[in-house]
Order: sequence, then C-alpha cells, then structure tokens
Amino acid sequence: MKIEAPGKSGRRPHLALPEWLRHYDKQWMVKDVTAGLTAAAVVIPKSLAYATVAGLPVQVGLYTAFVPMIVYAFLGTSRPLSVSTTTTLAILTATALDRAVPGGEPAQLLIATATLALLVGIVLIAASLFRLGYLANFISEPVLTGFKAGIAIVIVVDQVPKLLGIHFPKGSFLSNALSILQGLPHLSIATAAVGAITLVLLLVLERGMPRVPAPLVTVAIAIAAASLFGLSDLGVQTVGAVPTGLPSLTLPDAALIGQLWPMALGIALMSFTETIAAGRAFAKVGEALPNANRELIATGFSNVGGALFGAMPAGGGTSQTAVNRRAGACTQAAGCVTAAVTLGVMLLLAPLIGMMPHTTLAAVVIMYSVGLFNPAEFKAIAKVRRTELVWALVALAGVVLLGTLQGILVAIIVSLAALAHQVSNPPLHRLLRKPHTNLYRPASPDHPDDEALAGLLLLRPEGRIFFANADNIGRKITQWIATTRPNVVVLDMGSVFDIEYTALKRMSEAESRLSRDGVSLWLANLTPGVLATVRRSPLGETLGADRLFQTIEGAVNQYQDTLLQRPSPTTGITS
Repeated sequence: MKIEAPGKSGRRPHLALPEWLRHYDKQWMVKDVTAGLTAAAVVIPKSLAYATVAGLPVQVGLYTAFVPMIVYAFLGTSRPLSVSTTTTLAILTATALDRAVPGGEPAQLLIATATLALLVGIVLIAASLFRLGYLANFISEPVLTGFKAGIAIVIVVDQVPKLLGIHFPKGSFLSNALSILQGLPHLSIATAAVGAITLVLLLVLERGMPRVPAPLVTVAIAIAAASLFGLSDLGVQTVGAVPTGLPSLTLPDAALIGQLWPMALGIALMSFTETIAAGRAFAKVGEALPNANRELIATGFSNVGGALFGAMPAGGGTSQTAVNRRAGACTQAAGCVTAAVTLGVMLLLAPLIGMMPHTTLAAVVIMYSVGLFNPAEFKAIAKVRRTELVWALVALAGVVLLGTLQGILVAIIVSLAALAHQVSNPPLHRLLRKPHTNLYRPASPDHPDDEALAGLLLLRPEGRIFFANADNIGRKITQWIATTRPNVVVLDMGSVFDIEYTALKRMSEAESRLSRDGVSLWLANLTPGVLATVRRSPLGETLGADRLFQTIEGAVNQYQDTLLQRPSPTTGITS
C-alpha cells in the first residue's frame, strides 16, 4: 500500500484503500457474502485435494485458500477472481518438490514449498516491474489446450493408485501407467469401492444438482461414512491428524533456490496465464478487464505472503471463479468471505478433515482434472486449422512423455515456433479486377470471371515485411513472375504496416534484377509510415515519384497510359 501526500486542503495523509472498498455499495454485501460462502464450499475441498497432488499435507491447501485469497482481494483488479491453487499449479509444484527434496520429510517439504512460492512471487513481481504482462500472450490457445490436456492425463495417472489403494514407487509417466496395470490384481476392494462411490456421487451432484456444492457435500459424506463404518479398519487410508490453528511462520531456505528457480519460472508463467484468463473470462459487460501488470503485482504478493505462512504457489482458478461469479460476486469482498470461512475451518474443523479418506480426495482431483482434457477444443482447433492441432498435440505429448517442466518448455517453444512460422511466411495474393468495375481483389475460385491486365501483375503482401520473411516473399513474387511473365509488377502495399532495412535492401536488389530482365517494379497504396521509410532508402531513390502511386487504380491507369495507349475496354484483357 502507498501513502498519499496531503492535498491542497491540508488533509492528513491516509492509507490508500483499493478502489472497490473505497466505493463499496451496501447493496452488494448480501451478494458478496453469498458468493463467498458458495465459493468456499468448492474452494476448500479442492484445495485439500490439490495439496495431496503436490505431495503436501492437506492443511497446506487450507493455508493456500486463506492468505493468497486475502492479499489478492486488496491488490487485484478482477472483481470475481478467486485465488488459491489449481490443478496445473499443484502438479507443477509436485514436480518441483520431487526434484528439490525427493522423498523429503514433511518439515523439509514445507520449507521447500515456502521457498518455491516465494520465488514464484518474486518472479511475478519482477515481471510487473519490467511490464512483462504481455508475455502471457506468447502461449497460443492451441498450445495451452494441449498443455492442459497433458496435465490432466498426468494427474489422473498420478491419482489412480490412491483411488484404488495400490502402492508402488513413483517413476515416469509410462512406468507409473504400467505399474497401475500390474497392481490391479492387488488393489484394495474397500478403497476402490469408496473411490468409485465418491466419483458417482460427484457426477450425480454436478449434473443433476448443479447448484449444490458437490465437493463439499461429497467430502462431508465421506468423513461421516469413515466415522460410522470404521473404514480405516477395512484398510481405507485416511488423511490423519491435521493441526488446528493458524499457520505458523515458515522461512524459505536459500540453499534450495538453485534447484527450484527453473520450476519457479514455469509456475509463475502458468499462474499468471491462468489468472489473467480466468479474470478476463468472467468480467461482466461494462466491467474493466484485469490490468495485466497489476495482476502480476497482485499474484506476486499473494505468493510472497502465502509463502511466509506455509502456502503452496497460488493463482486464479477458472472453476472456482466461475462459481464465485455465478453466485453473484460483485467485488473482491467475496474472496475475503471465502478466506474467512477457510480460517474457520482451520480453527474448528481440522480434526474432522483428518478423518477424510485419501481415495475421496483422489476422486475429487480426478473429477475436476478430467475437465482440463476437452476433446471438443481439439475438434474446434482441427476444424479451423490442422497445423495448430499438431501444435496442441505436441504440447500434450511434451507434458506426458517428458514431464511438466519440459512440457512447459515444449509449449513455449512450440508457441514461438508457430509464431515464427506465421511471421516468416506471410500471405501474398495476386489481385484481379472484378468485371466492369475498378475493384481489385485476391484471385479466388469463387470469382472465376475476374480479369487480369495483359503484361501487368498485381500482388498484395500482408503484414510486416522484415528480415525474417523478406526472402520468402521474394521467392513467391519470383514464382508469380515466372508464371505470368509481366512487363510491370505492382505491389499493393496497403496491408503492409511496416518495412525494415533488410527487406528494403532485398527489394532494391530484386528491382535491379527485374530491370535487367525488362520488368519494371512499382509500389502503390503505401501507408504514410511505410512511404516515408521507402523514400529514405535507396529503393525509394531508384523508383522515384514515377513508380510510387497513391492507389492501385492510379498505377493501373498509368500502366494503360504508357504501355497500352488507353485501349478500348476489351483490348488487353484476359480472363
């Protein structure tokens, strides 16, 4: 928070409150309280489950639904966003901890978790200071779809042993999948039965009674059943003792920084990506969209604050934000209510949580992780462009076969490669004239009667022309010249918003070669910025005013005047 300087009126300085609190309308209170209570019924059970995904004690899930939620409420810019942890962050945290403290004791894991969350927070805050919020846009939607689908597959395979009561040393994805198949004859009947009943109950409540908080009801029933039927005596493992009270101060270990910082970068990226996506998705019409750099600050300090009190890396969750918004959340006060309910659970209900079967938590995780794998999204991507489907599948395979850290790297590399492919291979259209008009449009099978002027080749490049794509554009132009053998080539530059030095040099070299072959190069329809750049270059000096035209029609008229001596409408026209 900042201290405001006193104004001209001489008022004393005061702590700057968040905008939503300064202008809070009492009419919002009932909706915010209702939304906060409803979201808590979803957030708390899922946070407990995600803590187990990360290999941490379940109370860490409560700490993550408490401190980061409060910090974000006072710093964040999205009104409905609910901040704790997510499926993706949980599995990434598990990977990081497994590398830093393999087989670590609970105390070691908590210190490593605090160090990891602190690093994530520092990365996010640093990114905000350097105004790097735009970097979240560098992972394309198809790649993110594939990444999340891969995460879903990894989590399900990770949780199935807990669901069935199978025990084996963890290994790679393929090793774990094989161990599950080999362990099926040795599964615990009672554990598998409780897990199956939990999944069925979750499905029934989610689909048949969508307004009921399915995770909360399911967990409550599981705890009651464990007590009434003595499930632990039947071999069903329970969570065990959960400490009651507030989280204690947890200090990070500087010795772990070297091992954890690479994963911290990946977790920070995914935390911010999920946070900004959820915040934008549930903004109401007329409501300001989340400010990317402010969100970096908010999620950064949420992680720093959470780290000091034993929380795992945090970020905005899509499903819990959806619940929060549907329940009527008007401001971040709803998040404060959710945090207050979490505090009540920590202080009063911890002993009950200890009676919860592990298979129930596994079922909750599986139920809400499967949703990350959405075949409809892959189908929609394939319908638009099959190349981007390949990108999604590569990201999926990277996560499943190489691991989550490598999966993030694969996702980023695939996104950047896709971007590089697009910018290095921009479209180049041949323009033809619509009959009996002065309209020039790209050649298309839908317009077979469009006309081409004999000896004149009209081409339209699109996008920025620079060193990465100049040669590709040149090759395409050369192919058209070889095919049509024109006297004059006119480039319609209306869709080119920028051209840099290397591209101008390549065009100047091409103009010299064309001149030697008896072909003249003209430019038309240049934007003011591109025209000024061209005029300052050797190409502009070579073309002069005679071969630079304001419009494509002006270039065509000049061609007809100088080479065709204004023929009749039928002369020199080929279809």
